[in-house]
Amino acid sequence: MGAAAALAVIATAGCARAVGPQASLTPATHAPADSGRPAYTAPDVHFMAGMIVHHAQAVLIAGWAPAHGAGPALRALCERIVVGQRDEIAVMQRWLRERHEVVPDADPRGQTMPGIDHPMLMPGMLTSAQLAQLDSARGPEFDRLFLTFMIQHHRGALTMVRELVDTPGAARDGPLFQIASDVSADQTTEIDRMTRMLDGLSQPPQRSPQ
Repeated sequence: MGAAAALAVIATAGCARAVGPQASLTPATHAPADSGRPAYTAPDVHFMAGMIVHHAQAVLIAGWAPAHGAGPALRALCERIVVGQRDEIAVMQRWLRERHEVVPDADPRGQTMPGIDHPMLMPGMLTSAQLAQLDSARGPEFDRLFLTFMIQHHRGALTMVRELVDTPGAARDGPLFQIASDVSADQTTEIDRMTRMLDGLSQPPQRSPQ
């Protein structure tokens, strides 16, 4: 499957997931790898391991919401992020384990990759300075910073999906493609939601009529 076709399928799957939970990829996305080739590639493994690290950081900072005075709407969003991304981490870890690949822990620091001794950031991940800035914020300022940084974080995940499907021979494993599609759909939807929430924080309060 070419990159353009793969992106089209992901976009289609994303629209379907936005409508209802029963959506699934078309049969064409589950076509087996070419004869004589493995069902998955090194870039597939890198994507799964990297996305585990990426998700772990999102779970970490979303978990800060209650202790940092987040508003009710943001707390509800953060709860969904924690539950959804923890579930996806478990699926991705299982995918790697079943293929006897190195399985990264859901490191709460969200900055390490298997076989790499130094910190490494996936696209969109918060730097140490950004993490410290967010951790020091409280109340409405935490809400504003969280939304700003998590939009950045989600856009990075979409970049990772695009890089995967742009890689020749990658993203042909059916379960992996489903995961990539889910990430694309879910995080695109959440970016839209967070953008609206951030715009709402920027609006001055309306005065009541005299």
